[in-house]
Amino acid sequence: MKLVFVYWAMEDQGSGLVIQGYTEAARTLGHEVSVYGRWIPGKVNPFIPLNYSVDIESADAVVFIFEWTVQLKPGDQLDLARLVSRVPRNRRVIVDGDGNYNDVIRVADDHNHADAAASKRWIEACDSVSDKICQPTLHPLRPNVIPFLFYAYNPSWERPLEKGRKEFDMIYVGHSKFRWRPMLRVLKAIKPIRQQLGRIGLVGYGWEAPPHWANSMQLEQAYFAEASKLKSLDIEALSPVRFQYVIDWMSKARFNPILLRSLFGHLRIATPRLFETVAADTIPMFVLDPEHVREVYGEQGLQLMLPEENPEERILDMVLHPERYRDVAMGIRRHLAREHSHAARLRRLIEIIES
Repeated sequence: MKLVFVYWAMEDQGSGLVIQGYTEAARTLGHEVSVYGRWIPGKVNPFIPLNYSVDIESADAVVFIFEWTVQLKPGDQLDLARLVSRVPRNRRVIVDGDGNYNDVIRVADDHNHADAAASKRWIEACDSVSDKICQPTLHPLRPNVIPFLFYAYNPSWERPLEKGRKEFDMIYVGHSKFRWRPMLRVLKAIKPIRQQLGRIGLVGYGWEAPPHWANSMQLEQAYFAEASKLKSLDIEALSPVRFQYVIDWMSKARFNPILLRSLFGHLRIATPRLFETVAADTIPMFVLDPEHVREVYGEQGLQLMLPEENPEERILDMVLHPERYRDVAMGIRRHLAREHSHAARLRRLIEIIES
């Protein structure tokens, strides 16, 4: 089967690594996955090395991956018309990655839409394209939504869990968008032991100041982070990295927290980081709801959670005695490779297409 993914790819955020994994899995299973678009070195998508193609004549299905927008990339305004005219409606699937195919939901300082009108526009845009709307959660709120985690684990990403010195004690690779509240929980645990820890870095947009485009997109509050608090804890705000280097950057630290913005935690949405972090040469620390941890990582995942009581003790133990957690981390890798591989996801996606 030939599948065409439609996705607004960005070099330093989003799901590029995941899509590469689907392309590789498709080749292994005798299928083909391409990303609709053009790639011209130095000109078009120069730093996003995906399997681009504008050939839809031979496509068996189209998968629209909607995260922060339902728009296609700027360029040929006939793209959408061409896609929907060539591929029948029942062979089109939408992956609603951020849970936006819902009424307005507000959780703490997080939300999926600014107002009901925005929600209505998003839902109507999706409904105009396909009847098969998927979300990366096992607990969708709308009865017509298909639960499909989409994001996956790839054993080929794995870096050996090695002993020895690390450049950082903690790194978090991800933007600050609606993540200040869960990150604050980590920082409160770090505060009493900060003098016993080495370098700590937050890699991504928004930790030092909102990105330059936040104002024009009315996202300044979404990217809020208290820079003075980070400075008082001697935490470094570092520039974003391209998706090809995410796992290598995670591997620079003893441990990496895995956390979700409040809305995603409420919906139990899966994201790329839930899987990529486990493949790095680091100890993953889950700052998640226990049921969500069980659902993705199995019972053993609970051993790597940041506990509610005395969380600073868990962090210090991970830094001083990482060997105590390596067997658990390896067990989680085996679990993800078995239950959440790209091959398993691709088989399920084909089932959805053919249903």
